[in-house]
Amino acid sequence: MAIRPEALPTDAAALTEMVLALDAENEKLRVAMQTLKEMIFGKRSERLVAIVAEQLALELDDLATGVTPPASANDDLPATKPAGKPRKKARRNIGALPKHLPRCEQVLEPDTTACPCCQGALHRIGEDVSEVLDVIPAILRVLRTVRPKYACRGCTDGVVQAKVLPRLVEGGMASTALVAHVVVSKFAWYLPLYRQVQILAGQGIHLDRATLAGWVKRAAWWLKSLYELQLRTIQASPRLFCDETPMPVLDPGRHRTRICQFWAHAMDDRPWGGPSPPAVAYVFADGRGTEEIAGQLTGFSGILQVDGYAAYKALARGHGGAIQLAFCLAHARRKFVEVYKTMQSPFAHEVIERLQAVYAIEAEIRGSSAEQRLAARRTRAAPLMEVLKARLSSMLDQLFSQSKLAEAINYTLNHWDGLTLFLRDGRVEVDSNTVERSMRPIAMGRRNSLFSGSESGAESWAILASLVNTAKLHELDPQVYLADVLERIISGQTKSHQLRELLAWNWKARELSAREAA
Repeated sequence: MAIRPEALPTDAAALTEMVLALDAENEKLRVAMQTLKEMIFGKRSERLVAIVAEQLALELDDLATGVTPPASANDDLPATKPAGKPRKKARRNIGALPKHLPRCEQVLEPDTTACPCCQGALHRIGEDVSEVLDVIPAILRVLRTVRPKYACRGCTDGVVQAKVLPRLVEGGMASTALVAHVVVSKFAWYLPLYRQVQILAGQGIHLDRATLAGWVKRAAWWLKSLYELQLRTIQASPRLFCDETPMPVLDPGRHRTRICQFWAHAMDDRPWGGPSPPAVAYVFADGRGTEEIAGQLTGFSGILQVDGYAAYKALARGHGGAIQLAFCLAHARRKFVEVYKTMQSPFAHEVIERLQAVYAIEAEIRGSSAEQRLAARRTRAAPLMEVLKARLSSMLDQLFSQSKLAEAINYTLNHWDGLTLFLRDGRVEVDSNTVERSMRPIAMGRRNSLFSGSESGAESWAILASLVNTAKLHELDPQVYLADVLERIISGQTKSHQLRELLAWNWKARELSAREAA
């Protein structure tokens, strides 16, 4: 609504206050508009070199020459490259295809092996060999199971016949391998069921999407006990990563979707050589409040690596110190990245560079023991963080309290104890990227499938995605892993008290031992 002249205050102090309030509101609107532009047209990279390069390209009305983008602020790259170090060559398979692949030879003989001069027989003196990578597309076949009957000609009784093998879908006409293929295609490679129906139709197999959905649900039913064991194993870790993401679920009564949540629980001690293998388990819930996460982490005590969401803080307060929160430094940095992208703030640029130096130290010590990492952090990273805190505190006094830069600084200072926990415990990571990376498969599947058809479907999604993505974390072929696990559970070869053998890291260790023994 426009301000009328008669509505303006006559008092100078009141008029000054109004102008400052309007200026702050205008700044918020400008930042919001620029943020929307960045979301639609800009790059999402948080690397400093990408941010600056993008801004130089967009500022067409204020061109600058001779500007060199600063070094990258990527987590995985050092702050500066050593002078004179040659560029690392790209990894290519030129003339060296993987040795584990089977070889299928075709021999090309000449049209004649007779000497063109004397017509005598030519002798083989050598050969030229070349290899190319080939593929055999998925082949559908009919697996016929024959159970012969045997009887004695001298007796009237005693017919002998093998028992019927249990099937994943009783009375169904799909093998375990086919169901595993459907599950892996959906949850590992993000191929929705309707697309799989179209692919099968191209091979002459016409199935309804509901049929495939029934197979998926049945596979989740068989694997639920293994999933629950994996979730309990992760939650028993003394250091746990946690995050959440929206999951639309179809609400038939309202003829629309409602927003539910997938919570991710992850563990990974590889950065410091700890005992916990990489694993992730997703939990479907109606909401993202404190009640949901408290119900999932009943009995947990230890370090919880999370972002600054209020539900985690309430959870920690309710456990009386049993849960210690380690906040994500990448989330704090992201707020300054957003400020720099929208406002070109020199101070935001400075903060990003300072955090870049901390990440460079982390890249150097990755893979060292917890004690070595802690010593390096206290010696090198702690002074950098102390200087950063002092700079943030001094700058905050100079800013308007409602500016975006002030919000970024306040977020960082308010979470400082949790953000710097990595300086006091060598096991703690500087960020929660471990679990955020595990959220990407959910986001990819959600983008392709749009929503889950029901709550039971979302629960099946959580079960199957947990097992498939954990297999991928261990560099396993999810098709081979899931088909073998299903076969062992359905056939009874692996009993309920032996399910721990089927966890991805134990399954991989057993397969490697069997391969070495062979």
